[in-house]
Amino acid sequence: MYEFISGKIAESSPAHVVIATNGLGYFINISLNTYSELKDKEEITLYIHENIREDAYNLFGFYGRAEREIFRQLISVSGIGSNTARMMLSSVTPDELRHAILMANTDLLKGIKGIGLKTAQRIIVDLKDKLGKDHGEEKLFTSADNTARDEALSALVMLGFARAASQKAVEKILMEQPTAKVEQIIKLALKML
Repeated sequence: MYEFISGKIAESSPAHVVIATNGLGYFINISLNTYSELKDKEEITLYIHENIREDAYNLFGFYGRAEREIFRQLISVSGIGSNTARMMLSSVTPDELRHAILMANTDLLKGIKGIGLKTAQRIIVDLKDKLGKDHGEEKLFTSADNTARDEALSALVMLGFARAASQKAVEKILMEQPTAKVEQIIKLALKML
């Protein structure tokens, strides 16, 4: 199994790159995020994910390990194949994708070509806990903050505000003031809505 491939860029496009190393040219599928990192570079190291099937042997390359890891998490979800995962990572950055999953932001996920509501919900259900555990140091909110967020969100919805708009407001407040109490969150959200 390949961990990474280093070499000279022989050919590149937004969807693939050919890396020449030791007389071999490796055709590697990439995301737009990785493609943007290749600009003005002659040599590159890409972290590899191999996809071996009965009818194909494909290599997927990523500029960083974090992008490869979220790709691997995505393809573990039923109904998400390699090309769909690559499309997702071409539409948003790995950090935006991780944040959307952790915050259960189905709207952002549905905005990606090929992802409907049910698939977005399945991704969130399957990966929310995994991504929270894998990136504990990056976890956005503690359980206490989740409680405050949920209570504030419920209160805003009960007051008649749209759930999506309320959720955006609450998330923005908690990004700026992670230790805010429920009452503070609601007051600040009311000013924003």
